[in-house]
Amino acid sequence: MTETAFTSLGEDRRSRWLVTCDHASNRVPDWVNGGDLGIAAADMSRHIAYDVGAAGLARDLAARLDAPAVFSTFSRLVIDPNRGEDDPTLLMRLYDGTVIPANKAADAAERERRLARLHRPYHAELGRLAARHPARCICAIHSFTPQLRGRPPRPWHVGILYSHRDARLGPAMVQACRDAGWITGENQPYDGHLAGDSIDRHALAHGRPNVLIEVRNDLIATPGGQADWAARLAPVIAGVLAASGI
Repeated sequence: MTETAFTSLGEDRRSRWLVTCDHASNRVPDWVNGGDLGIAAADMSRHIAYDVGAAGLARDLAARLDAPAVFSTFSRLVIDPNRGEDDPTLLMRLYDGTVIPANKAADAAERERRLARLHRPYHAELGRLAARHPARCICAIHSFTPQLRGRPPRPWHVGILYSHRDARLGPAMVQACRDAGWITGENQPYDGHLAGDSIDRHALAHGRPNVLIEVRNDLIATPGGQADWAARLAPVIAGVLAASGI
């Protein structure tokens, strides 16, 4: 049986942009511990298992940009597609206060099985779609929780993440979002560079312009919120690229 590690759409769309959604799903394949990581259903429905609202936002945004899109079809807790293969957080054993029993017991062979059946096929598809346009730009869509357990509330509506290795679009995107009236984090709530992550692998390594957008997940928890933020973000993304002259 062939594992489905990704879904993609619109590969013949004409935009330079490729929209990616690394953490689109909270699915656990049935061959991974019987389809159960050993944590409560309530935990599988929150941000530790996937980026709430990100898949719908990415889909709507791709349509507005006339861009292809690619989505993972497995939970980040099974194996995180936004981590390099040698990253110690590739298989999280503890995340935001929740122990992941099926990962705590996972050995090197299980890690390799998940890489081979999920992580590598997803990245192969992302790489294939990225290579279809000679001047490809990558827009990675993520979401973040309004508050981690025991931490202060996060005030931002959106966060724009970019690497110190490529600041062609990131700072301009931050300013454009602030000009739109949104509380915008610059490399917040996360740092903009992580060696081996999806942007590092598919954008920085190939010199492709890129931006990673984090939207606070309570703003995009519903289809209406996803459509609204896609409508807000699409002209900003297009405008920043056009103004860059890249």
